[in-house]
Amino acid sequence: MTPLHLSRRRFAQAAAAVAAAPLLRTPARAAAAVPPFPLSVMLWTVYGDLPFEERLARIAEAGYRNVELVGEYKDWTAADFDRANAARRRLGLHFDATAGLPHGVGDPATRTAFLDDLRAALGPMQSLECPAMIVLSGNTVEGLTHQQQHDACIETLRQAARLVEGRTIAGEPVRLLLECIDPEENPHHYLQTAAEGIEIVRAVNHPQVQFLYDFFHEQIAAGNLIEKLERNIDVIGLIHIADVPGRHHPGTGEINYASIYRKLADLHYRHIVAMEFVPLADPVSELRAARQMAAETTTP
Repeated sequence: MTPLHLSRRRFAQAAAAVAAAPLLRTPARAAAAVPPFPLSVMLWTVYGDLPFEERLARIAEAGYRNVELVGEYKDWTAADFDRANAARRRLGLHFDATAGLPHGVGDPATRTAFLDDLRAALGPMQSLECPAMIVLSGNTVEGLTHQQQHDACIETLRQAARLVEGRTIAGEPVRLLLECIDPEENPHHYLQTAAEGIEIVRAVNHPQVQFLYDFFHEQIAAGNLIEKLERNIDVIGLIHIADVPGRHHPGTGEINYASIYRKLADLHYRHIVAMEFVPLADPVSELRAARQMAAETTTP
């Protein structure tokens, strides 16, 4: 997950659109292919200049049934919630996760503030029938050792788990999904690697606290994507997809997403796989192509 401004490498990657053109052609045989895991789209990546309901319509047009948010509803009125819910129901969409809490879990001095953030977020999540919250560590805190911040992440998540324990939204358990941010995107961010993020989640040891495995961030931070996936599939509750470099669609960079999708199928992963790439051309076409790729590579 990343803020709503584009990668500094975006313009340097524009030429990749031509090379990626084969991805945008849809063979007839792909029409019936469906991956064994549900797909979603992180909303910040597409159509930021359009009204919320129109953005949802474009995602539905691309063939997706799940959408992820980053607190777009922060200043909404009751009427805004009503319109958003009416649109998602009309389009057959589900909000599977959201993000955007002001505080992170890595600073013990702001633990109460984080828990207050989460408590306040549960109301909008309930209104939108959105059962998962993406959480971050926040930046490195001056004066704290690495171990102190590591321990702070564990303790804050343990308290957050007690806050949501047994709670459901739309029939699904409320989940907290811990995500890392790579050091190129934010060199000050405390939690930068999947290895440590997974270690923290395992230490919390609660079924409603899971790891968000973002392949884009982890490829930049440490690589070795599939081995970590195999070892830790039991605590991975969400996956984010974008290629490196540039945060564009699968096939434009160095990550072998065909192998990753096949491995997810082999491991019987059944949580959401969310597209979080910045399109180089028509977003609907690129989202369709990304969906097709996931389906084709996991269909016998």
